[in-house]
This record gives sequence, structure tokens and C-alpha cells, in this order.
Amino acid sequence: MKLSEKIQILRKKYGYSQEYMAEICNVSRQCISKWEMDIALPNVDKLLILSKIFQVSIDVLLKDDLIIGGAQEIHICGNNAILNEKAGLYEGILIKESIENDMVLDYLTINKVEIWKTQGNPKYWTVIYFTSTNRDFPNLISKVMISDETKGGNWFVDFKSGNIKFIVFRDKILKYAIGNSIEKQDVYEECKKMGIPYEQMQWAE
Repeated sequence: MKLSEKIQILRKKYGYSQEYMAEICNVSRQCISKWEMDIALPNVDKLLILSKIFQVSIDVLLKDDLIIGGAQEIHICGNNAILNEKAGLYEGILIKESIENDMVLDYLTINKVEIWKTQGNPKYWTVIYFTSTNRDFPNLISKVMISDETKGGNWFVDFKSGNIKFIVFRDKILKYAIGNSIEKQDVYEECKKMGIPYEQMQWAE
């Protein structure tokens, strides 16, 4: 059971209207509707509010195989999940807080969402495991990556397509062939220039 379904089920269980939910979460009614229709995802702050008003843990909200209302559904995929299908053209992990425009999520197939606790600000990251079949995805995501010292500096997203690894910043697309140490070192050097510490360059291949 996906997050959108759980929000709708729990809202109705407690007798809350979408208008009431919108007021509690400090969003528009249309926003609640988008959450329930699996068009948009609540951010970390809103997930914490939902957890409190529905009296369930964030894990229960986010993990498909955890129980709500005494029922359990396992291996059920929604419109934004892939099960036993070939991976998309691109696949990787995106931190939602690293982008300034959520519309880019329309180009993703979201396979899993996790909440990671950090030592900085924001305190939590919304981590999206995704695939994308949009051939222009590297250019699209490069237009919305945050590059602002007041918001954490230069954020990047890493993903791969076949044997090619992409490291994408705001208006900068870096890539190398996996296994090519010379190309990878060139990417490392460019990342250093962008202020990225070495420990953040240990991305999976």
C-alpha cells in the first residue's frame, strides 16, 4: 500500500476532510488532493505532522509492507513504482531538498522513498530512489539543482545510465564511464572546484 493510499485511508478513518487536513498541514486543499492522488509527495515537515495526527510512525507511512488499520499488503506497486520491469534509461537517488522545483519529479518513476536523519540543516532529507526514461533528464534536473550558499551550497545528484555515471550540479553535467579511472578523476577534480568534500564523492556505481 503506497503513501497516497495510506493518507486517504487514515484521513477517512479519523473523519477528517481535505479542508481540515489542509489547515492542519498549512497547505492548500489541492495539495492534500495531490498527495492522495499520488501526484505530489509531502515534504519531511508535513510527514512529521501526518505522523502525529494519524498516530502512526513515519516508517508506517512510507514503507509499503508495514501495517495500517490491521491490514498488510506486500509487493503491491502503485503508478509510480516498478516491479519486475526493466529499469529506466536513468537510475539513481535524489534528495528532494536539493531541488528548488518539484515539477521535475513528473519525469521520474519513484521506486522508494526514505527519510534520512542528518547532522545539519534541514534535519531530515527525503531520499527518492528513481528511474527516468526521459532522454533529456540530465538537462532537466540540472536546471533545478540548488546552488545557494544559504541553502547548503552546490547540491548535486548522481545517477547512471548503463555504464555511464552522471554527477549533475546546477547548469553543470559531469559524467564518466564506470571503470575509467582517468575520467573519474577528472570528475573528482571538477567536484572539488564546486566545493564538494571527498567523503561526498563516494557515490555508488
